Amino acid sequence: MKDFTSPTSRGYRPPPPRFFTVETQDTLLPFLLTHIRDKSRNTVKNLLTAGCVSVNGKTTTRHDHPLSPGDRVRVGTKEPPELRRVPILYEDDSLLVISKPAGLLSVATDVERYKTAYRIMTDYVRLNNPDARLFIVHRLDRETSGVLLFAKTEAMKRALQDNWNDLVQRREYVALVEGAPERERGVIRTYLHETKTHLVYSGRSETGVLAVTHYTVLRRGEEYSLLMVDIKTGRKNQIRAHLSELGCPVAGDKKYGAETNPLGRLALHATTLELINPLTKRRMTFSSPVPKEFERAFNRQFHV
Repeated sequence: MKDFTSPTSRGYRPPPPRFFTVETQDTLLPFLLTHIRDKSRNTVKNLLTAGCVSVNGKTTTRHDHPLSPGDRVRVGTKEPPELRRVPILYEDDSLLVISKPAGLLSVATDVERYKTAYRIMTDYVRLNNPDARLFIVHRLDRETSGVLLFAKTEAMKRALQDNWNDLVQRREYVALVEGAPERERGVIRTYLHETKTHLVYSGRSETGVLAVTHYTVLRRGEEYSLLMVDIKTGRKNQIRAHLSELGCPVAGDKKYGAETNPLGRLALHATTLELINPLTKRRMTFSSPVPKEFERAFNRQFHV
């Protein structure tokens, strides 16, 4: 089976602009509809309304802007400012993978409906096709950064969700934790429950959901340690609950017992997602570099 590794994070790159030279007297919208044949009428009108069209270097939104022979028409895209902080790791016709920044919701909640990764990336795929859709496949906690995958077709969404546990080969995180585990590596296997206040904890198996977490100590310190965490099940707050119960809460995770917050955020980053593409059967690996602030916070304890 062919291995596929995602390219380096590239951030948002708008499509290159198009240039046209006017040959006969015309008005702008009819001219655009004649020359941009790969987009719908509504898409062309949206580009014009959004200020993505200029004539001889001057932006115009007028549909009836007069054109004369020799005029130079430029058609670009209006870059949504939110995209500048959301690196795109990989994209094809059926998948979109990003590196979600900490503090950004994956999907809408009752409190916040618009400032979400899903909304931002939906706006992105609709830049060139207003009818494009995006589908949620999995989620990251708001304060967790790293690899987040969306499906761009309903067929891909169904194929991934129906077989998620079988398709996912590896889900790795790096965590900066308070203290250090006794052992260099280990496996935490418990049944998780959730309180009415949404706190997840391990309890009796009869009513809980199985959660399996593998951990390896990357670097050890008295105040903080860096762990590599590989989850075999994707339960809500699984890593946070398991590491807290191990006696090493994730730094910045007050909800699960952390007493310090050296990064001003939850110190948990989804660094690698490896899966089998259910449509092509290719092995695909998507990686997001660990933020440098993790390493800086770890090293700081040795220079006090």
